[in-house]
Amino acid sequence: MIKRVTIKEVAIHAGVSYQTVSKVLNGQGQASKGTEERIWFSVKELGYVPNLIARSLRSQRSQLIGYSWEPTPAGTANPILDQFLQSMVQVAEEASYHLLAFPYQTGDRWIAAYRDLIDTRRVDAFVLSSIDFNDQRIAFLLERNFPFVAFGRSNDGWQFPWVDVDGAAGMRLVVEHLIAMGHRRVGVLAWPETSRVGQNRIEGVYAALKQAGLTLPPELLLRGEGSYAFGNQAVRTWLNLEPEQRPTAIVAFNDIMAVGAMSAIQASGLKVGEEIAVTGFDDSPMVQYLNPALTSISQPVWTVGQQVMRLLLAILDENPPEEMQVLLEPRLMIRASSVRNDTPHLGRRPGS
Repeated sequence: MIKRVTIKEVAIHAGVSYQTVSKVLNGQGQASKGTEERIWFSVKELGYVPNLIARSLRSQRSQLIGYSWEPTPAGTANPILDQFLQSMVQVAEEASYHLLAFPYQTGDRWIAAYRDLIDTRRVDAFVLSSIDFNDQRIAFLLERNFPFVAFGRSNDGWQFPWVDVDGAAGMRLVVEHLIAMGHRRVGVLAWPETSRVGQNRIEGVYAALKQAGLTLPPELLLRGEGSYAFGNQAVRTWLNLEPEQRPTAIVAFNDIMAVGAMSAIQASGLKVGEEIAVTGFDDSPMVQYLNPALTSISQPVWTVGQQVMRLLLAILDENPPEEMQVLLEPRLMIRASSVRNDTPHLGRRPGS
């Protein structure tokens, strides 16, 4: 059995006190530069590895941060979630923390899982995502006064730490781009009215249209689940309208709905981009390889994950920043799916 090097052995090797080594290793010391160099040399020379289990027992911390998310439908990928997870893990591990994933449950069963993890002291804090209006998790954690940071906002009156991307600004960029391309009838593939994120994005659509003196006719706003099937069927419905009633541009609230919309347009014999523009949201890695490549809103998801974790770690260290709510700006990635030629035929019937 290999003998573990102790902190006292490091102290003897470096010629300093046990307390000095402990403070330097925990970043709490005010030792001279020479003393710190000797300590770190001894750590490396002796192969000292901190006993994180003992440290957590002394500090009453588990070094675990709980995270649970709504599952992706079977057979589909979620590159946005992948980026979010990887960025959080990277920052957490630098601070000797790890993410504890626990199963997603619906309704009160999900809250019960949070309660159990708190009561058994298995986690020190939580990260939340897929935030909605009247989010039960936020209300529960605020009531328990338990540390958490959310990716996303909720009710206006709730004060809690969050990092979010300005979806309204993203939609304004999209609609302004389409208007600049000459479009005046814009169809919107949106999420249900209960979606907090969806509500934020539709506000951006309305704001951009209003600024241009345009409106969104009720028949050109369709709400549903953010799936390929919904995007495809919704656009088929629009294509059955008279040419003057159809949208000449389609704004989808995520990329997968936009892909469904593109498929319906192409199946009708119309050209995406030149005749009917399509835009998405998220800028998933695959969309630039579509034919035509999809115009989309790029969210700085990697930055979101890093900022969420850094904010949470600062809260756990009892050194929170003055600004506990961070709103990041998205970028518009213009590609062929929303670019028209010089003589678009916006009134042509499908298949003609």
